[in-house]
Amino acid sequence: MGRGFQDSNEEFARNGDTEMAVLSDAVWRDGFGADSNILGKVIKLNGNPYTVIGVMPRGFQFPFNPEKPQIWIPIELGESDKSRIKNATPEYRIIARVRNGFSIHAAKAELAVLQAEVAEQYTDPRARENVTSVEVRAYSESVVEGNVRSALLALLAAAGVLWLIACVNVTSLMLARAAVRQREIAVRAALGATHWRIARQLLVEGLLLSGVACLIALGLIFSALSVFRRELVTQFKVDVGFTANIKLISCLVGLTVLSAMISSVWPSFVTVKTSIDPLLRQGGVKGGGRIHHRTRGLLVVSQVAMSLTLLIACGLLLRTIFALKHVSLGFRTDHVIVADLVIPAYKFDGRNMTTELYQPLVERVERMPGVRAASLTTAVPLGKRFPILLTFAADHLDPESPRMEDVVAQFRAVGPGLQRVFGFAMLMGRFFNEGDTAGSPPVVVVNRAFVRAYFGDNREPAKILGQELLSYGNEKPAHIIGVLDDVRQASVVEQSQPEVEVCIPQITPDSRFYRVAEGLAMNLAVRTARSPGSFVPELREVLRSASPELAGTTFTTMDQVVVDSYGDQRITARLLQIFAGSALLLCVTGLYSLLAYLVTQRARELGIRFALGAQRRQVIWLVIRQAGWILLVGSAIGLMASFFAGRMLANLLFVVKVSDVLTLTGASMLLMATGLGAAYIPARRAASVDAMQALRTE
Repeated sequence: MGRGFQDSNEEFARNGDTEMAVLSDAVWRDGFGADSNILGKVIKLNGNPYTVIGVMPRGFQFPFNPEKPQIWIPIELGESDKSRIKNATPEYRIIARVRNGFSIHAAKAELAVLQAEVAEQYTDPRARENVTSVEVRAYSESVVEGNVRSALLALLAAAGVLWLIACVNVTSLMLARAAVRQREIAVRAALGATHWRIARQLLVEGLLLSGVACLIALGLIFSALSVFRRELVTQFKVDVGFTANIKLISCLVGLTVLSAMISSVWPSFVTVKTSIDPLLRQGGVKGGGRIHHRTRGLLVVSQVAMSLTLLIACGLLLRTIFALKHVSLGFRTDHVIVADLVIPAYKFDGRNMTTELYQPLVERVERMPGVRAASLTTAVPLGKRFPILLTFAADHLDPESPRMEDVVAQFRAVGPGLQRVFGFAMLMGRFFNEGDTAGSPPVVVVNRAFVRAYFGDNREPAKILGQELLSYGNEKPAHIIGVLDDVRQASVVEQSQPEVEVCIPQITPDSRFYRVAEGLAMNLAVRTARSPGSFVPELREVLRSASPELAGTTFTTMDQVVVDSYGDQRITARLLQIFAGSALLLCVTGLYSLLAYLVTQRARELGIRFALGAQRRQVIWLVIRQAGWILLVGSAIGLMASFFAGRMLANLLFVVKVSDVLTLTGASMLLMATGLGAAYIPARRAASVDAMQALRTE
């Protein structure tokens, strides 16, 4: 409903002191009850009035966190935007549409010239150096970034390989079927059927098979979505949903037709090009010649190669998950429940949230049965909260300072009980305690990575503890009282980054961190001996009594937070397990069908071998040897192809190398073992051929 933002100057004058806002569909429905008369009404954001001018449609995603309710307000440029002073000039991300006929590279070249002119206006040399360059990239790259893009491309490639394996398998089976039906086709041709009519019949049969598979696939798609929906939303920020998607269905129908064409055209061509006279004179089934058998053998070899590629890719990611699970996190995760609180900051406008909401809430939770410790924090380790960063300028006047550039540190506001909840270790000094209150001297805690970046490795502990680091904004400088040992903060695969922690009880409305730390959101971490099933309902009731808006709080265990932090590697590994297992099944099926078909076609030859004195173990070895050559050639090709597959997965691997010997060996041995196992059944059938019966066949 309504409209978006236009030229702001004229509109601000018309609306007086009231600025404008556009609501997301979630805010409109949940916050305002889907009020159809919302346009023109005045709402308050952080105590300031805004006029609602529009509501975005459901599903609109921009620019990040589409699963969260959002409100958009226009940027009003002021005098501060004209300044060129370090840490005082506001920073923005600019989104622009490139004119037709121009590329991203051309836009970057033009903006680089403009940015150089802007940089000259900075008087501080360090500030000027930091703003001399400009980064330009396509917006689509910012929507799907880094490992997410790599994971999606890897899954797309794996799905494509699995589809090719299926097509090759069906093509092989259709070739065998066409060979068995050669005399039937010859009779049809002799009765007047044209080549096109015979080929059309075979194509229709293939399309019928693909059509049935398409219907089954639709059911499998929705089953897979129900299984992986949480991972898709958590890791990829994509909620596919269960409604009919015309693009997905169109793609599936297109692949259905293409699959039928791939698996039916070749057998149809071979069939209609076969001369009918020898088949009619023979009075039996010819069953295909040497070229026909070699063609099917090559198809099975290609299946083996592609299956081994998927098995190796799956093995590399499984080894990565194993390595991730054995990384030392630096904190305990057992028996910890995390509540993701959405703070109703507007209810506490002009009041102290610390004393009126947070401290009473934590005290009530600590008195609950089975609770060992409870604490608030702006973000639990490995959580998905929006990061808050602090920048500490480089000090070139300090001769002992090792810093040549600014230090960017993670910022967290935490409660005194957080160490009891997570059990992390202190490198030196102490953590916050109940004595750190609004009336006591302000203190901060940093981690080992911050000390390394800010003070250097050679600074003595006595020169670190007690150092003044920052101010809470009320003219009370805060001093360092402790140094945390490093823990994994944002990701299991990333080393610890510099971090600064402040104590929540010391944050008051006149503190510089109050609005950022307490006005956004909080995590409540609770260590309890009780099971989540029995504890969460009671905890939800405590939160509801503290503030009714907290009744809808979401809960998770810290163990699940860690599992979710594995991110793209985990869901990709799970899907590749399905792909690789399906590929292995198709490969074994293809090898078995080929050997079973060859045993049937070579029944007379085997009868002659037995009549001439061949032993049954020799016949078994004959079939196994043929299967072994197919597996060896396919495995050699698959090992070479896995090198390129590994490069696609390189961004998702942790500790494990693309050329990991254990993975390559294990996948190859698994494929060889299952392949030879599949070959043993036709081999036993060949060894049980009755020589007299086989010789009477023709």
